[in-house]
Amino acid sequence: MRIDIITLFPEMFEPVLNDSIIGRAQKSGAVEIVCHQLRDYAFDKHRRVDDTPYGGGMGMLMKAEPIALCFEDICKQIGKRPHFVYMSPQGKTLKQEKLRELAADYENICILCGHYEGVDQRLLDEFVDEEISIGDYVLTGGELPAMVFADALCRMVPGVLSNNECFTEESHFNGLLEYPQYTKPSNWRGIEVPEVLLSGHHANVDKWRKDMSLEVTKKKRPELLENADE
Repeated sequence: MRIDIITLFPEMFEPVLNDSIIGRAQKSGAVEIVCHQLRDYAFDKHRRVDDTPYGGGMGMLMKAEPIALCFEDICKQIGKRPHFVYMSPQGKTLKQEKLRELAADYENICILCGHYEGVDQRLLDEFVDEEISIGDYVLTGGELPAMVFADALCRMVPGVLSNNECFTEESHFNGLLEYPQYTKPSNWRGIEVPEVLLSGHHANVDKWRKDMSLEVTKKKRPELLENADE
């Protein structure tokens, strides 16, 4: 999978997406993440990509043409039109199911990071395929949401994690939260690891994990049980 990110601050992504699991995935070729400086597509010597909104109001809006030019250049670079996502607090809240769908349906995804008071609506109407939010709150820019989205999306791509169980057993993949996990020592400050996990009986361990997953979900996020996989 290739992910292109349109941003005013490409340097923000390097320490996050070029390290650890995602960094190794890029080196192995499982994913490719390319950041594009939007100001490179501005027209004037000041490289401005924003202007005042028609009708008045506070703040500035990102102009349509620099974004359009950048996106069209990305299309030329990869030889096809990528699925275009705008990180926006007005978008649908990102869910694990959406990540699974996007990873399965698209090899190329472009992410637009908004700033200021948003983006000229004409650009959104003509170019953007969907808007995605990471929560019902507003941040100072779209870079942090784009990092969250890119990281979560890359984990769904084959070859990024050591095996599929690394994400299929985690919270939200099947609609439930993950069961409790324990590591050595088996007795920590007088608290024992559940005996079933030390038994070596795989069927009993699997049943315990399923039961605990249901219990944890019921306790922490009971609304998830309505749509959980059987």
